[in-house]
Amino acid sequence: MTPTLRDRRWTVHRDIAAAPEVVWALLTDLTAWPRWGPTVRGASIDGGRVVEGARGIVTTAVGVPLPFVITEVDPGRRWSWTVAGVPATSHGVEPVTGGCAAWMSAPLWAPAYLPVLALALSRIDHMACQR
Repeated sequence: MTPTLRDRRWTVHRDIAAAPEVVWALLTDLTAWPRWGPTVRGASIDGGRVVEGARGIVTTAVGVPLPFVITEVDPGRRWSWTVAGVPATSHGVEPVTGGCAAWMSAPLWAPAYLPVLALALSRIDHMACQR
């Protein structure tokens, strides 16, 4: 995975041999976040769904709870959030022949987070192909 600069954000991509709907479900299922997100221990969200404007708490891998807000959602395609008031990652999926292309992006100032995103995509790939 070679990071690219897209819309003033660093982005990593991974082709996954699973339907886009399967990957989208993993990206938006808070109970799955700790399984694919190396920096996430748990999460809860008001209303239980990833929708624009939803607020919640994400607990980091070291146990620190932080507030978040879902800032943008294109259902079935992408979502973004702020964590503790700071623009954070974006997550997305696009259909391609044989499955989908999943991606995650980090703000321009956070290129050190790209290996974490690449690991998350690898875990999602494994989880999606086990279904």
